[in-house]
Amino acid sequence: MDTPLRRVLVKLSGEAFIAPDGYWLHPQTLSSLAGDIAKASEAGFEIALVVGGGNIIRGARMSAAGWIDRATADSMGMLATVMNSLALETALNATGVSARTMSAVSMPTICETYARQPALHYLDKGQVVVLAGGTGNPFFTTDTSAVLRAAELKCDAVLKATGVDGVYSADPKTDPKAVRYDRLTHDEAIARDLKVMDTAAFALARENKLRVIVGCIHPPSTVAGILDGSARATIVAP
Repeated sequence: MDTPLRRVLVKLSGEAFIAPDGYWLHPQTLSSLAGDIAKASEAGFEIALVVGGGNIIRGARMSAAGWIDRATADSMGMLATVMNSLALETALNATGVSARTMSAVSMPTICETYARQPALHYLDKGQVVVLAGGTGNPFFTTDTSAVLRAAELKCDAVLKATGVDGVYSADPKTDPKAVRYDRLTHDEAIARDLKVMDTAAFALARENKLRVIVGCIHPPSTVAGILDGSARATIVAP
């Protein structure tokens, strides 16, 4: 039996912020996400967030094009996550929830630099902490950053918020024969090369015995519903 969740790291994709016309940020979607997260916070969950930057730039994709090196492209991607995090912080504060952006890439005139002890203090006070800048290093995805921060901040689980209600054997949007899993071990997720998170993130979660929950952020599913077990999700655990 899984122990109840209290402190959770929610990983959001940057693509979730994209407007229907392709613009990098959709205010209505951002407000909806912030409202959902606010309800989870008000329900008693302690929430930290990691947001990707794929709606603005993907370092790996830019590097693969051959005109910029991977380390530089990844640095640009880290800056994109800061932009998204500041937008989400603003939307969360507008709901009445106290939120604070902390960046692994130091930029003190824009937001606070990430440090573990202050972040733990904010979570203990019931504030939502938005963790920007990835790990602060190139060659690591924001999925890996999410698991790293969850381990550092004593989180009970990582919630990978996606567009589907769990982990499938293939993309259910394109493969009608895709099989949905209710529960997996970290080893099974790695061995089956399931693409919901990268292998390094799953391996780090396994090493720290950290649960990974994969669920849908679109209505009728909610963050609070996934966390309290009333909405469908896949649990990846030891």
